[in-house]
Amino acid sequence: MIELTLPDMTCGHCVKTVTGTVKGLDADAQVQCDLATHTVRIESSQSAEAVKQALAEQGYPAR
Repeated sequence: MIELTLPDMTCGHCVKTVTGTVKGLDADAQVQCDLATHTVRIESSQSAEAVKQALAEQGYPAR
């Protein structure tokens, strides 16, 4: 389980982009976004670093 805080994730479009980015790395990934807390929980075969890098490239750097 990868849990990240994405301060720039603020709306439904952000959730769609974050989810799409993770699914682009791992089509079988499970992604749960919580806009209220700006957190995302990811179950994936990809490493946390790979996921963080991909999200940062899309404008959602993790803290």
